[in-house]
Formats: sequence, C-alpha cells, structure tokens
Amino acid sequence: MSDPMRIRAQLQGSGALVRVLMSHEMETGQRKDAAGKTIPAWHITEVTAALNGKAVLTAQWGTAIAKNPFTQFTVKGAKAGDKITIGWVDNHGDTRSDEAVIA
Repeated sequence: MSDPMRIRAQLQGSGALVRVLMSHEMETGQRKDAAGKTIPAWHITEVTAALNGKAVLTAQWGTAIAKNPFTQFTVKGAKAGDKITIGWVDNHGDTRSDEAVIA
C-alpha cells in the first residue's frame, strides 16, 4: 500500500478549504526504461471525498496527472470537528483512503 495522503482541512468562510497531497507514481504507459521497454501504465483513475460520510466530490482522472498529485477544493457547510475522508482507486485496482478532522 502507498504512503498516507497528507490532508489539510481548514475552515474558510462558510465552509472548509481542503488540500490533499497523494503519494503515487502515476505512470502514463508511454515512457521507456533504460533497456527500452515500455513502463506499464499505473495511475489513479478515481478520487472521492466525503464529509462525515456524505459524498461531496468525485473526480475521474487519467494519465495526464503528475506524480504525487496535489488537489485542492472547498466544501460548503463544513464545521470545525467534521471529518473529511479522501479516497482513490488506480488502474491496477489498488485503493487508498485517509481522513482528517477540519480545524
């Protein structure tokens, strides 16, 4: 399993600003290694976010996302102490889910 995501969720106005740094290699399937063999595709295909268990974001990603991707979004109606859960699935079927408490 990959390293934990770094999630920061802070109150901002009437909601929360959520910043997420994910640890993932994100190979496109188009690069070649030193021996000239194509490196197989390995990338995140779906990212989800939930506030206290209720889905607030779903994103479909492809090969054009950078290694160790960063994403940022706002969640309206969030309060201090609420839990934000971020999850991803990659094209190999690997998953990761982490959560943070809104400060």
